[in-house]
Amino acid sequence: MRIIGGTLKGLRLNPPKNLPVRPTTDLAKEALFNILQNQIEFDNIKVLDLFSGTGNIAFEFASRRAEQVTSVDRSIHCIHYIKDTAKQHQLSNIKTFKADVFKYLDLETDQYNLIFADPPYDLNRIPEIPKTVFEKNLLLPDGLLIVEHQSMQNLSNHPNFTEQRKYGHSSFSFFRQQ
Repeated sequence: MRIIGGTLKGLRLNPPKNLPVRPTTDLAKEALFNILQNQIEFDNIKVLDLFSGTGNIAFEFASRRAEQVTSVDRSIHCIHYIKDTAKQHQLSNIKTFKADVFKYLDLETDQYNLIFADPPYDLNRIPEIPKTVFEKNLLLPDGLLIVEHQSMQNLSNHPNFTEQRKYGHSSFSFFRQQ
């Protein structure tokens, strides 16, 4: 796992082997950030990274000078790894929260330019993520929600869905705040 852009480009991340995660592959992450590079300015955005795991996506946004990256995961080991790595690389723009993502979303009142969710693929509540994000109005105007999921899953029935990009067994579904 490596940072592919920004101030920490090329940095290899070596999370502990025992973390309960399935990190986004470098290939899929590179494709995602190539798409985003043409759609958003990374400077000064607020990002919410749900099911953060290793912090792979959070570190990528922080490296690209996002103003604030909020990482949420229920594993204390993941949260400790993200905190320690952020401190080691002076990424003061990363905040972490140990929480169940759905409980966190129910209580969240801040708005974000971009929300990224990478839930476990076998989680049956994945369609609730866009539903909750838009019901709670958690995106700023023109904000973007991206949900990573298995390619065979279809999230296109949500009214804010815009497109799905497939990368092998993984897909990114994009939702836009109007």
